[in-house]
Amino acid sequence: MDGDSTRIPHDTHTNPVPRPATPPEGAGAPPMPSTAPPMPSGAPPQPDGSPFLGWLRTPRPEAAPGVWRFGYRPRPAQEPEQIPARQLISGALIAFLVGWLVWSLLWNGYLGAWWVLPLELFTPDSWRQGNDRVGNAILWYSYYTLIALAILLVVGRLGRWGEVWRRYGPGAWRPATPAATPPPAPEQDPAEWPQLRQAGAAEAAERLAAEARAGLMRDVDHARISRAWQGVRSGRHSLAGFTGAVLQDGSAACPHPSGDRDLPARHARHDLLTGQVRLGTTADDPRNPYHYRGAGLALGPDLLGTSLLAVGPAGSGKTGALVRPLAESLCLHALAGRASVVVVGAAGAGLGPAEAYDVVVRVGHPDSEYDLDLYGGTTDPDEAAAILAEALVGDLADPHPGSDSRRSTTVLAQLLGPFRAVHDRFPSVPELRQLLDGAPGPLAALRKALTDAGQASLLRELDARERQMAHPGDVGTVLADRIALLDRPAFAAFFDTSGQTRPFSLRALDHPVRVRIDLPQRGHADASRILARLVLAQFTASVTAREDRSLFACLLLDDATGVVTPEAVRGIQRLRSANAGTVLTLRTLDDVPRPLRGPLLGAAGCRMALSGLTPWDGQDFAEVWGKEWTETRDVTDRQIIAETPAGKAVHMLRRVITGQAPTARAVTVRQVERERWSASELAHGVPPGHAVLSLTTVQGEHAPPLLVDLRG
Repeated sequence: MDGDSTRIPHDTHTNPVPRPATPPEGAGAPPMPSTAPPMPSGAPPQPDGSPFLGWLRTPRPEAAPGVWRFGYRPRPAQEPEQIPARQLISGALIAFLVGWLVWSLLWNGYLGAWWVLPLELFTPDSWRQGNDRVGNAILWYSYYTLIALAILLVVGRLGRWGEVWRRYGPGAWRPATPAATPPPAPEQDPAEWPQLRQAGAAEAAERLAAEARAGLMRDVDHARISRAWQGVRSGRHSLAGFTGAVLQDGSAACPHPSGDRDLPARHARHDLLTGQVRLGTTADDPRNPYHYRGAGLALGPDLLGTSLLAVGPAGSGKTGALVRPLAESLCLHALAGRASVVVVGAAGAGLGPAEAYDVVVRVGHPDSEYDLDLYGGTTDPDEAAAILAEALVGDLADPHPGSDSRRSTTVLAQLLGPFRAVHDRFPSVPELRQLLDGAPGPLAALRKALTDAGQASLLRELDARERQMAHPGDVGTVLADRIALLDRPAFAAFFDTSGQTRPFSLRALDHPVRVRIDLPQRGHADASRILARLVLAQFTASVTAREDRSLFACLLLDDATGVVTPEAVRGIQRLRSANAGTVLTLRTLDDVPRPLRGPLLGAAGCRMALSGLTPWDGQDFAEVWGKEWTETRDVTDRQIIAETPAGKAVHMLRRVITGQAPTARAVTVRQVERERWSASELAHGVPPGHAVLSLTTVQGEHAPPLLVDLRG
């Protein structure tokens, strides 16, 4: 760190791609960023900073995976036994009548005088038989009251009067108000930054605490400075540089390369202290575990690190209720220096405004500020060939987990290696199409250049390619047909390799960068699927090769139709160990080849089935979620046959009154194994706006399939 500067970045890298200076055409000025949680889009904070301090001091207890921890109140793991209301009221009334009957019998002497024997044994005769009528009345009526209270206590416990009072008394009519929590001690108050004080940075802690009390600090500022402090603890930054930056800039210290301290607007509830974004509420349904019912459902990097697969028809909420909040959350994490995010979807899909991203690649749009690097920023021909082959013909490979596209990779490497050796760059899309088509002019020119340079090994590669072209069934023809989908007038200004444009490479994910890639699905559906496979292949290749994996990287693919290939499944399986994850959405599992559906569901640690799922899609989810042991009750009604005339008369009278024949009920309780969610329940039992979601954390904790209301 330079000695003449007190500002330090939040990461060891800077943004590799500069942010556009002006918003895209047609977009107005971005709105003012929100100021403080928990209502970021509301009014500015009060002068005393109370909204931010209240958010920071709110308890966040440890909870099960997926529970929204902000202000969470843990519930018991098992549901307490709930007595039915009819049984509770009738039992309380019967107990009262029994108590009244016992008291009446005692008072009227039908049970004898034994109940006054204790009074006669423990009190003098002068008290009971004296001439003081007032004293005698007080003595006897006090004893009567004591006996009545004893009877009330016994029948009250038998009739559960306390439960009736708690359930239907005045206390149940008033809304529950949270108990006021006392202010934390200074050494435990997160607003006082005790971790900085303990490490000797008391001046920096005092500056940050003063800005928090003054209402000048946001939740993003707190998360960003905490991330920078982690860099100090790990040795990436010096304590002196961190302290100097905080003393100079306060809560604006350690800025993101874009200079942004918040997003233009927020549409979901975020808690950057735990890293969660709230998606909905776990339904109060008997199929959900009791401690999950009514709790908020939230996702964070600890869950997204195992990847998420969401399946649901169009209009079920995949984009608005899932992808958009996750993209917003990861963009906030990027501003805090914790994550890098790539969001891929169709143009106009509603994945957030352009001002919320550092890089917006609009493939096929003439006003796009950035280009997309077709070769992923690599200089290795073999690596570039593997990535490009996966993008072009990965969906044509044998759809079995062990298959690959080695032949296509070899064909591309036979052309990319010689071309780069001659031109010091990879071929553009038209040049690559000509080489794959076997055009004699480009191949002859390439051969001559290699001969002049004395590249004998690369000449052998080119000779092998020319021999293979003459064989029937050469895969180069298929590659040429696929690359032709990108050699269209709409993409003429894209995928340039001459250095005249600003291509974006996913190798920039070593930095906290926010990227949105708009695919031209309208009119170019096949090209969009090729580009989606290209981005996924580049993402898995880039994040698994990072040296610094402290930065969480995530790819959000709004529509993964035609993207799932054997190589893609293997890449997703490798992401968890690289501190990265993907979010894939599908309209139906029929968009995935049958042999890959099981491996894909197994590779994704989090699986979501939205409402409107087809029964055959539900069958795949039911199989991967497995079965559980549950208790079932079989009730059998057996008609009672009367044998005596009196019994027959009673049965006839009962039939006239109730309209049913007298029966005896037999209840059988047994343990059976059944599916957690059957295919029929997933297809017909999930209400609109709901989803069934199972979760797995990167530490291996599991949450069973939960019915979640995405509208709550």
